[in-house]
Amino acid sequence: MKQRDFERRYEGQWQLIENWLTGYRKNTEVGREPDTNDDLPQNYRRLCQHLAVAKERQYTGNLIARLNQLVMQCHQRLYRQKNVSSHRWLEFIFAGFPRALREQARFVWLACGLFLAPALVMGLGCYWNDALIYAVMSPEQVLQIESMYDPANRVLGRERGSDSDLLMFGFYIKNNIGIAFRTFATGILFGLGSIFFLVLNGVFLGAVFGHITRVGFVSTFYPFVIGHGAFELTAIVFAGAAGLRLGHSLVNPGNLSRRQSLREAGKEAMKIMYGTFLMLVIAAFLEAFWSSSTEVSIGIKYAVGGCFWLLVVSYCVFAGRRLPVTAPAGSRL
Repeated sequence: MKQRDFERRYEGQWQLIENWLTGYRKNTEVGREPDTNDDLPQNYRRLCQHLAVAKERQYTGNLIARLNQLVMQCHQRLYRQKNVSSHRWLEFIFAGFPRALREQARFVWLACGLFLAPALVMGLGCYWNDALIYAVMSPEQVLQIESMYDPANRVLGRERGSDSDLLMFGFYIKNNIGIAFRTFATGILFGLGSIFFLVLNGVFLGAVFGHITRVGFVSTFYPFVIGHGAFELTAIVFAGAAGLRLGHSLVNPGNLSRRQSLREAGKEAMKIMYGTFLMLVIAAFLEAFWSSSTEVSIGIKYAVGGCFWLLVVSYCVFAGRRLPVTAPAGSRL
């Protein structure tokens, strides 16, 4: 292919890239956040190919210099853009996630009620009536629950096929995320699925709390759950809130079609779910490496667990309330 034909074929692509780079540079100079370009990695690879072809066919020096300059600029912007994306993740963790929770506060409070009310009723019922727990668990399951928190155990929590805390960490991640995902995803059934799993988990949790308290394993059970529970239990509530948001978009789509309403609700719900998954990873880590330890004193576990609950509540209520300051046009940061 002659150079003239080569330039005619790809000139439009080069011009688009040059225009974006020019806009990127201008935004940076005036202190504004530059626009990201999702096609930048693909365009960068194409430019590298074009440059290689131009060198191989010994096209003019002006064309090779132009393509080389574009490749260098795209390379710099590409890795700068990756850094911007990492900063956005940090911004989401420290501000975006708690803001998303507060924006959907009515669904968070509804999910909290659907989870805690059955837990409280079932907990008190199982504490006062030792036969009530068998309405939700088999005798074998009850014995397993009792053995998990028996003070005579070397390790608290689930029975382990291996002494490796790392293997249990993986198990807890799979188990916790599975519960949260079901609670969230079934919200697409007009919210009924999320309601069902919130109530079901509340009933099960309350039954365990009430029965273990009744049999007298308080000294092992509460120190075990207080630490990771701050992240795990709140994450289940948040997953339920995200599912309820999906269901509400179908029940009350407003002026939008149900498909469009669900699409918009999905964007809002996923903001909550990203943070929820992170909380479940933290909970799994604590449950595997901290909560199950019998070497840490009960007092320390209560103190640390109380700090975790205070941290989670404070994070949800106060984090991200200070909006970022936008630099005025023409200013330099």
